[in-house]
Amino acid sequence: MGRNSRRARTSRPGTFDPSDRTRVKHTKIGVWDLYEEIDPARAHVPGASYAERAFAAYECLPYLARMIRDICAIRSCWFLLAAYALAEAGQALLPAASLWYSGQLINILQITIETRTVEADALFRVCVGRVACSVIRRILNHVLSELRGPLARRLKAQYSLHLFRARARLDLPTFEDPLVQRQLEDASSTSGSIAYDTLVMGAGIVSTLVQVVSQVSVLASVLGAQRDGILLALLSFATSMSDWVTRWNVFATEQVWAATTKDKDYIQMTGMKYVVNNMEHRKEFITGNLAEFMTKEFKEVSERVGPDNAVDFNELRRASRNRQRFSFFGLLQDPLRELPQVVFTLRSIQHPASMPVSLASLNLLQQTTSHFSFTVWRFFDQTSSITEQLATIRKLYEVANIPNRIVDGKIPFPEDAQKIRHGISLEFRNVSFRYPGSDQLALDNVSFTLSPGQLCVIVGANGSGKSTILKLSVRLYDPCGGTILVGGHDVRTLRLADLRAAVAVLFQDYTHFPLSIRDNIALGDPERFHDDARVRAAAALGGAADFVGRLPDGYETHLDRPVRDYFSGLPEGTRTLFGREIDFAGVRGAGGMASRTGGPALSGGQMQRLAVSRTFMRSVVGEDARVGLLLFDEPSASLDPTAEHDLFARLRELRGNKTMVFSSHRFGNLTRHADLILYMNDSTIVEAGTHDELMKRQGEYARIWMLQAQAFL
Repeated sequence: MGRNSRRARTSRPGTFDPSDRTRVKHTKIGVWDLYEEIDPARAHVPGASYAERAFAAYECLPYLARMIRDICAIRSCWFLLAAYALAEAGQALLPAASLWYSGQLINILQITIETRTVEADALFRVCVGRVACSVIRRILNHVLSELRGPLARRLKAQYSLHLFRARARLDLPTFEDPLVQRQLEDASSTSGSIAYDTLVMGAGIVSTLVQVVSQVSVLASVLGAQRDGILLALLSFATSMSDWVTRWNVFATEQVWAATTKDKDYIQMTGMKYVVNNMEHRKEFITGNLAEFMTKEFKEVSERVGPDNAVDFNELRRASRNRQRFSFFGLLQDPLRELPQVVFTLRSIQHPASMPVSLASLNLLQQTTSHFSFTVWRFFDQTSSITEQLATIRKLYEVANIPNRIVDGKIPFPEDAQKIRHGISLEFRNVSFRYPGSDQLALDNVSFTLSPGQLCVIVGANGSGKSTILKLSVRLYDPCGGTILVGGHDVRTLRLADLRAAVAVLFQDYTHFPLSIRDNIALGDPERFHDDARVRAAAALGGAADFVGRLPDGYETHLDRPVRDYFSGLPEGTRTLFGREIDFAGVRGAGGMASRTGGPALSGGQMQRLAVSRTFMRSVVGEDARVGLLLFDEPSASLDPTAEHDLFARLRELRGNKTMVFSSHRFGNLTRHADLILYMNDSTIVEAGTHDELMKRQGEYARIWMLQAQAFL
C-alpha cells in the first residue's frame, strides 16, 4: 500500500493535460474516464528512455553509498547486521543443499536398480541431511524474524532524527512553500522504512542470486548424467522464465495517468453515502427528516447506475486489466508446461528399464522448477523497483539540503552584551512587505524609530499590519523593500541565532506544543529547560500558576497528549480511564480499539496565560542580559479587563530597561504609558506620537479612543 501511495505522485517535469489527444490516451471504463500519458520517449531514438532512466538511477548511487555509510555508522547495528548477513547467506545456500541430497537419492535409486542392493549408510546420511536442512531452515527463519524487528527500529530511529533535523532547520517562508511541503511529505512517507527496505532489498537480491547460482550448479551436476536430463530442465524452466522475463523491467517508471467520472448519478450516489456516513451532517439529516427520502432516492439512483458500475475506479480498472491479460500466448503457456511430461513418457516407452530413475528425476525437476521459478520471480520483482528505491533514497537525503530563503547574516549580535540590559533600538525605514502568494501589501512604506528602553504600542484594526511589523523584526520574513535596523545594524547582516536570542516574542496566533504544561513554559528558554524553579516563576508572572496548581496533574498536565490511550469495548458507564476522560469519537474499525484525544478544557484566557508565561520564561524572569527587545502581539486578546490590567501592570514593572513593542486592537491603559504609539490602517502608519499628542490632534486615534472609552461609561 505504501509503495502504491508513493507512486500516485511523480516529480517528472512538465504538465499532464487530459485534453491533449496527441499525448494522452482516453479509455472509458464503466462510468469512469481514464486518461493515460503516451510516453514521449517512444517518439525518439529506440532505447533512449531506458538510457535516460539508467542515467537517473546512476545519479542516485552516491545517495545509496551515503545510506550504507550511515547504516554502518550505527554502532548498535553492527552485531545485528553481521548476524543478519550470516543468516541470509545460510538460508540462500540451503535450497542447493537440499537439492544435492535429492540428487544423492536418485543416485542411490539408480545403483539399487542396477545392483539390486541398497546402500543403507548412504541412504541414512541422505535422510539425516535432509532433516538437518529442514531444521536449520526453521532456525534461520526464526533468527531472521527476530533480527528484522530490532534492525527496523534502529534504522527508523536514525532516520527519524535525520528528518527531524531537516524540518527543524527550515525558516518560515521556506516551510510554508507548498512545493517544500510536498517534498517533506514525500520524504516523511518513506523515512520510517526506506533504510530498512533498502537493506532488505539488497540482502534479498544477493540472496536470490546465490540461490539461483547454487541451485543451477547442483542441478547441472545431478541431471548431467541422466538421459535427457538437460533437455527436461530446459523445457521446465523455459516456460516459467519467459513469463517473468516479459514482465520484468529494471528501469521501469511509473506511468502518468488520471481518472474522473462525469456520471451525475454515480456522483450523487457517492455524495449520499457520504452524507449518511459522516457525523458532520447528522444534525441536519435528522432535523430535516431526510432518512426516508434519502433512502428512496438512493435506491433509485443506485438502480440507474447499475451494480456493475456502482464501484470505485480501482476495482473497475483491476477487472479491465484482468480481461486484457487473456491472450493467445497465455493459452499456449499451460500446454507448454506439459512438454517435460510428454518427453518423459516418450523416453519411458523407448527405455522401460530406466523408468524409475527417470520418474524420480522428473519429480525432482518439477519440484526444483517450482522453487526455482519462484526464486527467479522474486529476483525480478526485487530488481524491478530498484530505480524507484534509489529515487526514494535520494528524496530522503535531499530534504536535508533544502535552501532556506532567509539568508543568515555574519555579524555577531550584540557587540557588547552588557548594553543589551538597556534595551535594543528598532528602526523601520520605508519598509514594504507582502506575504508569499499574496498580491496585496501587508506593509506599505512604513517608517518609525524606537530608541533603546522605550515602550511602543501599535494599535489599529485587524489586518492593518501590526503583527507583520513584529514578524519582520525577528526576520521570520524579509521585507520586499526598505531597511530594518536592530541595534543600529541592518537586520539582514546579523546572525539569526544571535538576533532571536536577544528578542522575546509572543505572537497573536500562538500555539501550544503537544507536551506537558511544564515543558510548554520551559521551551521559552531552552537553555534553562530543566530549571523547574524558573518555570514556576514564569507561570506566576504570566498569571497561570493558580489554575495550573488546581489541575490533577499540575505542571505535568498535557493539553493535547501526543501518545494516545487504546482500549477495546468498555462497559457502558465507563467515562474515565487512567484518570483521563474517554473520547469515544476516536473509535476506529478493527477490534473496537479507540484512542483518546484532547486534554483538560482550558479557557481561551488560561491558554493565553500559558503562552505569556512561556514568553516570560526568558524575557523578564530574573536579571537576564541576553534579551533586550520584547515583542507582544495581542497578548491580552483572550483576557478579561481585570486580567488584562494585571498583565500590563506586571509587564511595565518587570521589563526594566528593555525595549518593548505591543500590538493591540484595543486601546487600554497601556497606551497612556507608551513612549510611542503607532496607529495603523490599511498597511500604513496613519498617526504616530504619545497618547497626549495624539489626543490633542483629534485624529483617528482620538476618535477610536473615545469610542472604546464610552463603552465603559
